Amino acid sequence: MKPFLFLGTRAEDDVADDEYASVLRCCGLDEGDVRRVRVEQDGLDPVDLDDWSGIVLGGGPFNVSDPEAGKSPAQRRAEADLRELALRVVEADFPFFGACYGIGTLGNLRGGLVDRTYGEPIGATSIRLTEAGRADPLFAGVSDEFAAFLGHKEAVTRLPEGAVLLASSQACPVQAFRLGSHVYATQFHPELDVPGLVRRVEAYRDHGYFDPTELEQVLARARAGVVTEPPLLLARFVELHAH
Repeated sequence: MKPFLFLGTRAEDDVADDEYASVLRCCGLDEGDVRRVRVEQDGLDPVDLDDWSGIVLGGGPFNVSDPEAGKSPAQRRAEADLRELALRVVEADFPFFGACYGIGTLGNLRGGLVDRTYGEPIGATSIRLTEAGRADPLFAGVSDEFAAFLGHKEAVTRLPEGAVLLASSQACPVQAFRLGSHVYATQFHPELDVPGLVRRVEAYRDHGYFDPTELEQVLARARAGVVTEPPLLLARFVELHAH
């Protein structure tokens, strides 16, 4: 089998390592099946798509809708590298799964718009599949409505041209979409469990996702979440595209 490529953008080592381990677990892969690149730290060399079964992009604290003047050099570099890759991935219709930050990476392509209109607080949220989502092979075996962990400042307000809406929530119209047949983005985090969410809440308490004085309430909300189905999406992505 050709390996999968995992791209991370988290600068905090413990959170980055935990995300990577969670993705491996949910995908059913070990480290020999995956090459990991920390884009925020090492940049992203040109990717030969023929070398890989597929690409998974994790989440992170970067937001494409951040004011340009406030973006760090690492963020600007990561956005440029990932945009160049995303354009090639979409053109080739190459297997790609972008979780959370995938929305920012893919959502601005082809006339799409990512802004601060539809942010959601940290916690478990009910996700509803559209008719297209129910028919999509990636969501095979997933309930029409399921709980997922999320917490985000930005979201897709206008889908890219040609994108297929796959899932929504009450507060956020675009929770998942597809470009072509093999390129996916989800606003929610399919790899997250309660311990992972608690770790991220503590790590990003000062990143503007919530008032730091409300940390204990946010942690309580995170611990109360019951989420079981989203990891199936990563396992299914591997099942569909490993070769």
